[in-house]
Amino acid sequence: MEVVRETLFESGTDEVWSALTEPERLEEWFATEVELELVEGGRASFRWGNGESREAVVQEVEEERRLALTWDDGGEVVLELEAIPDGTLLRVTETHPEFATALALHASALCLA
Repeated sequence: MEVVRETLFESGTDEVWSALTEPERLEEWFATEVELELVEGGRASFRWGNGESREAVVQEVEEERRLALTWDDGGEVVLELEAIPDGTLLRVTETHPEFATALALHASALCLA
């Protein structure tokens, strides 16, 4: 199962890329503590103030265009940036086997209701 979201930013791809890949910038909006080795095969670690943490491996890096991570739980997230006339389009594609199960159960429950 895939979940795709698109967001438009009135900033250039360089600014959006920095916000997505620089640990200190990620700590401003995403997680409390971030470690990110921005090379293929690099490790990524995200920790939040509530004690939750997630680990990932960097699968693909195309500067200012594409970043793909595989989470330690088997999920994957792909961030794709596209320059548009008024800024940057960010497309986030998340894939996880549990999404399919959860959505199937939800759909079944709706059909039974």
